[in-house]
Amino acid sequence: MGTKGREILKERGINVEELVKILNKAFADEWLAYYQYWIGAKVAKGIPREAVVAELTQHAADELRHAGMVADRIIQLGGIPLLEPKQWEINTNCGYESPRDPDVRTLLDQNIKGEQCAITVYKKLIDYTKDKDPVTCDIALKILEDELEHEEDLEAIKEDIKIMCK
Repeated sequence: MGTKGREILKERGINVEELVKILNKAFADEWLAYYQYWIGAKVAKGIPREAVVAELTQHAADELRHAGMVADRIIQLGGIPLLEPKQWEINTNCGYESPRDPDVRTLLDQNIKGEQCAITVYKKLIDYTKDKDPVTCDIALKILEDELEHEEDLEAIKEDIKIMCK
């Protein structure tokens, strides 16, 4: 038997099972983004290394927090978050780009690309849930705000590097 909340979502045209699948893909993205930021901060080289490491470390913490938010919502909807890390790569929207080139400029480009994908994912999730599922929509909006800020932060560091290299 479903909860009253799930019944209301169904009445509003939300397929809860499909929503859980969408959220699990976002969950996979968040874990892969967390690791991409975290490992990038460990291997980063170049100038301004310290600023890039600080930014990547902060973004990693945000992505881990996002994974928790998404997992909580999956559980509230009666679903199960992906339980095995190997499922992340299978279910990801945005993929994972390993930092084989530890140059800070390459890391910034890789992570900007990841943020732009995440922005698209959460925009679609907002569009899917708007006026139908205010809880999921609110979570997606909060995460989208962070992803937009991350993209801006990384772009600002790239601009600083351009100025420094003139």
